[in-house]
Amino acid sequence: LEKNAAAVLKDFDEQLQKYKYMELNLVQRKKRLRAQVPDIEKTLEIVKHMLQKKEEFQTHFMLSDQVHALATVPPTEKVFLWLGANVMLEYTIDEAVVLLTKNLNTATVNADQLEDDLGYLSNQITTMEVNMARVYNWDFKRRKALVE
Repeated sequence: LEKNAAAVLKDFDEQLQKYKYMELNLVQRKKRLRAQVPDIEKTLEIVKHMLQKKEEFQTHFMLSDQVHALATVPPTEKVFLWLGANVMLEYTIDEAVVLLTKNLNTATVNADQLEDDLGYLSNQITTMEVNMARVYNWDFKRRKALVE
């Protein structure tokens, strides 16, 4: 029995470490998604502004983290959007609005799903910790009774 309790505790600890690893990955994914949402919203706002404004306008745009430049934006029917992995594609303004709206909805739904998954994992971690404590206490009482 002593070996069985140690083996059970070892198995529980391995499972607990897996849960914690999964939790860490989900937290990182959630953080990335939550960071993407404001960027998508800002881009969508700009594209909608371009859709409404049919004349030239001036704006500041970011060249790098601390450097901004003043630009004059002529009326246009097309925009370029970064898709990630150094990929940029040209879209009509209407297509860009549809794509950005879809991306915003997807990011929000995925972040909410990650929140649910994190809640489930948290429950599993708590359950595993309680089970480990119960097995440890049972084994301690059993060994104490054997000594007496």
